[in-house]
Amino acid sequence: MIRPRRSALFLPASNPRAIAKARGLACDVVILDLEDAVAPEAKREARAAAVAAAREGGFGGRELVVRVNGLDGAWGADDLAALAGVPVDAVLLPKVSGPDVLAAARSRIDVPLWAMIETCRAMLDLRAIVEAGPAVLVAGTNDLAKEMRCRPGVDRAPLLPLLAQIVVAARAGGAVALDGVSNVIDDPAAVEMECRQGLRFGFDGKTLIHPSQIAPANSVFTPDAEEVAWAERIVAAFDLAEHQERGAIRVNGRMVERLHLEEAQRVLALARLPENGAAGEDRAHDLSLTRGLGGAAVMR
Repeated sequence: MIRPRRSALFLPASNPRAIAKARGLACDVVILDLEDAVAPEAKREARAAAVAAAREGGFGGRELVVRVNGLDGAWGADDLAALAGVPVDAVLLPKVSGPDVLAAARSRIDVPLWAMIETCRAMLDLRAIVEAGPAVLVAGTNDLAKEMRCRPGVDRAPLLPLLAQIVVAARAGGAVALDGVSNVIDDPAAVEMECRQGLRFGFDGKTLIHPSQIAPANSVFTPDAEEVAWAERIVAAFDLAEHQERGAIRVNGRMVERLHLEEAQRVLALARLPENGAAGEDRAHDLSLTRGLGGAAVMR
């Protein structure tokens, strides 16, 4: 089964109002954050709130993920212990700089693990990290930029080689790749531009810090009409009786192999997702949720 991860929204687990609103948002993934979005004095409260929210449910078809604190700190081990047996779809581990972090987490909890790739050391150890079996790699572009002391700018030029490496590593390990967050909140066109850049690099979706970013992400990472039409032609051609046993066929003057059939089936699965109402949300609702998030973006 193909799960859409076009839009993965971070929100602080310490804010029950934000969690309640997230159940009605059009994002594919809700990430309850126990790490950067939560002040040290609120860590225990946020942990309990994340567990309660997961047990309460109500997230519909959205994937529910909890980002825990680092296992090398004061709260990470307790986060994993509290989440054991709790109905979450995955746990997102921050600052995964090597396979040992994944191994340590897997010894404590039996759910799919997602890995934040946000340190220079992680970039040097990507092969070992993907061999440790994370289900998803998430580009932590803000932390990478900080460690590198680079200035990404609008085009993110200094980060582009790293983004490509993250996608390559994810594909080599059979994992999903999610692009890092955009720090722009009030400019949907800028968010869309960054999403399109991520799409060109091969990312499956984008992590987000504000509900206003959901619509651009969903739009960009949903196949367009031209992609869908081409995918339908490929699937229809391979469905013909004379092509059932063939590894390569001609479609509209182009050579198409079974690897293209697999991609066409993935495209059609994404295209058939039900329409959501993200684009129709009004400004008042966005501002209301901003206040529900504590008035500040969750920075990664």
